[in-house]
Amino acid sequence: MRFTPITAGSEGSTGTGPFGRLVLRGVTVVDGTGGPPYGPADVVIERDRISAIVSAGRNTDMSQLGLRTGTADEVLDLPGYYVLPGLVDAHAHIGWAEQGPDADYIYRLWLGHGITSVREPGSLGNGLGFTVREAERAARGEITAPRIVGYVAFGSGTSEPIRTEREARAWVAEQAENGAKGIKFFGAAPELFAAALEEANTLGLGSACHHAQSDVARANALHTARWGLGSIEHGYGLPEAMFTDRRIQRFPGDYNYNDEHDRFAYLGRLWREAAEPGSRMWEETIEELVSLGTAIDPTLVVYVAARDAARARGREYHRDYSAPQSWKFFQPDPESHGSFFFDWGTEEEVAWRENYRLWMAFVRDFHLRGGLLTTGSDAGFIYNLYGFGLIEELELLREAGLHPLEIIRCATANGARLLGLPETGTIEPGKTADLLVCAENPLTNLKLLYGHGHLRAGANGAERVGGVTHTIAGGVLHDAVALRARVREQVAAERERLGTGVPRTP
Repeated sequence: MRFTPITAGSEGSTGTGPFGRLVLRGVTVVDGTGGPPYGPADVVIERDRISAIVSAGRNTDMSQLGLRTGTADEVLDLPGYYVLPGLVDAHAHIGWAEQGPDADYIYRLWLGHGITSVREPGSLGNGLGFTVREAERAARGEITAPRIVGYVAFGSGTSEPIRTEREARAWVAEQAENGAKGIKFFGAAPELFAAALEEANTLGLGSACHHAQSDVARANALHTARWGLGSIEHGYGLPEAMFTDRRIQRFPGDYNYNDEHDRFAYLGRLWREAAEPGSRMWEETIEELVSLGTAIDPTLVVYVAARDAARARGREYHRDYSAPQSWKFFQPDPESHGSFFFDWGTEEEVAWRENYRLWMAFVRDFHLRGGLLTTGSDAGFIYNLYGFGLIEELELLREAGLHPLEIIRCATANGARLLGLPETGTIEPGKTADLLVCAENPLTNLKLLYGHGHLRAGANGAERVGGVTHTIAGGVLHDAVALRARVREQVAAERERLGTGVPRTP
């Protein structure tokens, strides 16, 4: 697998503000709490905070109505526009040089889709030091980037493997001193895993686990949840916790985990080996996870190509937004993680469609029982591009059966809670001003949040509508349309420099 560190963000802040007072006038508010939209309203922002929301139809201090005509450094008249909390991508790798021309490219795509906070789960390829520096620069406004919460992969940066519980605890403590906000696990010897988790929790660090098949037989999602795991990433570890007539997935004798065709083909058969929806074990597993407070961050979007590879290759946004580095990385290549479509056919896709039916049923039931469900994209892999991937994740949660208001809550308030960001995630006075603005109602059609827009028939034929118009991060106002235009310009320049054209499927 190739890992070449990516070039750090170099573009200074292109946003304006924060302002003494910024007013978003006449908007409809979707506040992220799960409550229905309301408006027209004036959202008043002072420096980096929401100071007031003025709407005559709500329980509002009516003395604040003077703010409608009071002085402001900046007023955006936005009648008919919708304002939502900034989105949280809870599984967002910055990527490495094989996945994009530089970090600015990724940051612009995130902010251009209204993503104001990301969790970097593992700091793979670039290292924790890079992630911490980028997070600090973003916080100081030195680069155009969302808030970055950096995790580090368990055991990384060591010259020798971690062999004892004492070494595991010492490693975790060292990462906290180095600025890590959490630990990302893929699996480990149970005693080391449990000790590291205990130390992380003692130090107030977050934790996440991709329960890799190489270790899940020793510790599935229920085991690690009992040890205090913060979030279960993807769908790994959950079916294995619900096996009823086996302890290990029934791999064929010639299965090779390092062969990614094998790995992903048999992952597509995993949920069928677990307990059935509604069964006693299914229900008890969900109940225990909810009671333990363990979050699920399913990243449904990153594997969706497995159920229809041609559709994923042909996503409309690739034409204008996929940099040549990204497009090359997506192509079948044993050196590129997730580029496993060497001979992906009907049998694999049919299996994955059933896999998704069962996986989505679990995600829906977990959510309905009160579980903490978040949204993450794991973009940069499997024809899944930064920014765009999180919007597709919202659509997939809609397919799973969640109401749009529930989905927005997962993508905002729930994500902020998981990342330990209590001052953001909802639109309420006193909260940090992390917001997105769009010209139409995304609750009626989540496609309106895609950066390339939504195709709709108009008076003069088909036209593109939608897309986030403004992103406000910590009170700083960004022109999301201009950010996406800058990405298109950068992609065109990279294609010219490298002599590649518009993406074409093989």
